[in-house]
Amino acid sequence: MKITQAALAQLPNSIIKPAYDRAATSAGIVHFGVGGFHRAHQAIYTEMLLNLGKAQTWRICGAGVREADRSMRDALAAQDYLYTLYELGDGENTDIQTVGVINNFLVVQDDREELLATLSSPSTRIVSLTVTEGGYFTDDSTGQFKASHPDVLHDLQHPATPNTVFGLMTEALARRRDAGVAPFTVMSCDNLPHNGDVVRKALLSFSALRDSDLHDWIAENVTFPNAMVDRITPMTSDAHKQQLLDETGIEDAWPVVAEPFLQWVVEDKFCNGRPEWETVGVQFTSDVTPYEEMKIGLLNGSHLAMTYLGALLGYEFAHETMEDELLCAYVRQYMDLDVTPLLADVPGIDLTEYKDTLIKRFSNRAICDQLARICSDGAAKLPKFVLTTLRGQIQTGAPLDRTALIVAAWAHYLNGVDEKGNHYPIVDPQSEVLKLAVADKSALVENILALEDVFGSDIPKSTAFVEAFTRQLERLQSQGVHATLKQVLNL
Repeated sequence: MKITQAALAQLPNSIIKPAYDRAATSAGIVHFGVGGFHRAHQAIYTEMLLNLGKAQTWRICGAGVREADRSMRDALAAQDYLYTLYELGDGENTDIQTVGVINNFLVVQDDREELLATLSSPSTRIVSLTVTEGGYFTDDSTGQFKASHPDVLHDLQHPATPNTVFGLMTEALARRRDAGVAPFTVMSCDNLPHNGDVVRKALLSFSALRDSDLHDWIAENVTFPNAMVDRITPMTSDAHKQQLLDETGIEDAWPVVAEPFLQWVVEDKFCNGRPEWETVGVQFTSDVTPYEEMKIGLLNGSHLAMTYLGALLGYEFAHETMEDELLCAYVRQYMDLDVTPLLADVPGIDLTEYKDTLIKRFSNRAICDQLARICSDGAAKLPKFVLTTLRGQIQTGAPLDRTALIVAAWAHYLNGVDEKGNHYPIVDPQSEVLKLAVADKSALVENILALEDVFGSDIPKSTAFVEAFTRQLERLQSQGVHATLKQVLNL
């Protein structure tokens, strides 16, 4: 059965279905970057509200600025913008849900003026984003906005016909200001440290280049809440689609697969209203920083601790790394001994319980979270998820071997071959630069640490780290992963 509005009534009773009249609701959110994570996270919280009879004016209009967004738009449009959330877990607390919160999807290449009109409409009160690290035009090494990027230059030269997220938002805010319409809140839902600050800096940098008065108006009137987001959402595979079809009879062109766990902590800084997300479990706070640092250090950092070593061992899925006793013990030691001592108190969170939950989530066999997904974009992930911990350790004089091993595993992984002799692609926007860095084995340490976009200028100056990194890299090269882990674990 193909999933459509007309087919909803025929779905099995075991499937959670929209409990509201979709035709009687309207959109109040425009979301850029409708991928798996958005559809399993922010969209689900809003769907839960709608199913409670709330948030009738807060449905979501999808928006895309990449050619690739057309595929998602076409898949959803053919299904009346319905899709299936397919939860996978090792226990019985999993749901299959048909989700109706998205009511439209506009791609800039096809619908630019309609998208601008929607962004400019008083009914749009939040613009949210999951555009990945690269979508913010931020130089990782300096933190500065990439004003010379060709797409940015195009939008500055053609402000009324923009193609980028920031060109579109700036033009829409200019129209709202000129029409006396209140601005929208800009809310990043990307997995970035201080994501609200990141999007604020990018938008203000762009608007300053376009119009200083407009920049000042945006700076004074628009809010940019920081948020911590969490849900493991693997790439949807053909096997997932077939599994859904076999289990339910539902034929969905692009379902989303996710673990049962779901968390969202947001700063309550909305300039034009918001849904009552706290009703369905969202935690609002005045400062998201401790939650963010906890999640980034313990979850994202531990993901990188497992993924490159696991890939080098020839594992395909995250749960396989947790079934490896040495690797699981290493990940838990990294959490306990390296990350936790650097964390501030996190209100309402028991860190030991949180870490136990992380190990269970990583061990989820049903979800089959691909290591290839976690390994991707390592040059951007390492600075955000691991090197912050490393800098804290250097500053406090803590032992560096476990953290250095993460970096060494990444460097060794860049050779593109595992310990079984299997080759794999390096999925990273900087892949060509990275391959050059590891090409000369005689200068490998120097070439890796010379990647200033990754390590900055400070980390290579730490003699203690350079020695620890060199030691772990040499062990991996000569002895392999398991022997290296035994030495790091003092076994």
